[in-house]
Amino acid sequence: MKVLVGSKNPVKIESAKEAFSKYFHDVEIESRDVESGVSDQPIGDDTFIGARNRAAKLFDVNPEFDFYVGIEGGIAQQFGKWFAFGCMCVIDENGDEAFGTSPHFELPKIVTDQLLDGKELGDVMDEIMNTKNSKHSDGAIGFFTDGVMNRKELYLHGLIVALAPFVHKNLYFTDK
Repeated sequence: MKVLVGSKNPVKIESAKEAFSKYFHDVEIESRDVESGVSDQPIGDDTFIGARNRAAKLFDVNPEFDFYVGIEGGIAQQFGKWFAFGCMCVIDENGDEAFGTSPHFELPKIVTDQLLDGKELGDVMDEIMNTKNSKHSDGAIGFFTDGVMNRKELYLHGLIVALAPFVHKNLYFTDK
């Protein structure tokens, strides 16, 4: 089973490897940098569009894989509050696609104000945490949960649910 992930971020690669390994044997993961086609800090549906764009661009030019994965972190407003989340798009070798999302976690106003001004969550968190490249490790979720959950775990659950339609293809992909 060959899987291509649209990112060189080790957190995204490791979460994909773990998720696919729960469903399939002999999983081989490769990665390529690919543009999302949306802003660096997607808002709302742009998060889904970015994830789909990443997976679709991989699918279009790398026919030798079984699955293509796009992961995009974004923010969305729900119930009057701003939440961060990850969106996952998985496309198989037949072009069937499915989505999943990570748990959503609430962001404080001091963070959201900067995101709405165009800054990326990773950069804002690096400033708050006085570190560099936190999105390649525990990320914002690690900070806000005091290490109870990290970014890999956050993305893992979104990928697990994104793969569910491929486990039950007869129920999800009936229009072909």
